[in-house]
Amino acid sequence: MNRLLRTQATCGASVTALAGVVAAFMIAAAPAASAADTVVKVRYPIHGSTFLKAPNSSVHLGPGALRTKVDLTTGAVTASLSLPPATGSFKEFGLIPVTATVAFIQNGPTTGSVDLGTGAVTTMSNITLQITSLSVSGLPVPVGPACESATPTAVSLASQPGFSIIKGGTVSGTYRIPPFAHCGLITPVLNLTVPGPGNTISLTLGKAHVVP
Repeated sequence: MNRLLRTQATCGASVTALAGVVAAFMIAAAPAASAADTVVKVRYPIHGSTFLKAPNSSVHLGPGALRTKVDLTTGAVTASLSLPPATGSFKEFGLIPVTATVAFIQNGPTTGSVDLGTGAVTTMSNITLQITSLSVSGLPVPVGPACESATPTAVSLASQPGFSIIKGGTVSGTYRIPPFAHCGLITPVLNLTVPGPGNTISLTLGKAHVVP
């Protein structure tokens, strides 16, 4: 989870769809840009949630920020997402209370595109989930400094109806949680409970702000 975000989506962030939003906003907000000013930078405040299917648990995400670069000529988007560690609880095997704090580690930039005509955005982020703390039945369980998803998870996001390139809105998607590694004796138990497909993420972008 060192690269957990080395919280699960965004999702990604989570994160990818937000980048597209920035691109569209810049197109609408700076139509007079010259040919030399084809790339703009925008920052969005974000918050949201992710639902973990296997443990049947929802986790609040944020508040955080999405910093995006948008090419106003091609619609190409690159972005970086910053989210604080997120804490969630679930019951192991439906009986044993477990609380985990997860960090989201972005592996490379979020990439995507914005439809220059409609403002619709699609993005992709690679995120490592790192478990930084864990407790079982109220007792702390050591997980070490490198308890994380064995591979990054790909989080695809798309803007939803009602989304505004200026005021923000919702982007959402689904993702798979890979098995975890380097979590000590608790590794097999985590891998029986948390990994798997069908996890969902929903992020809400606030008003866009142009940055230097």
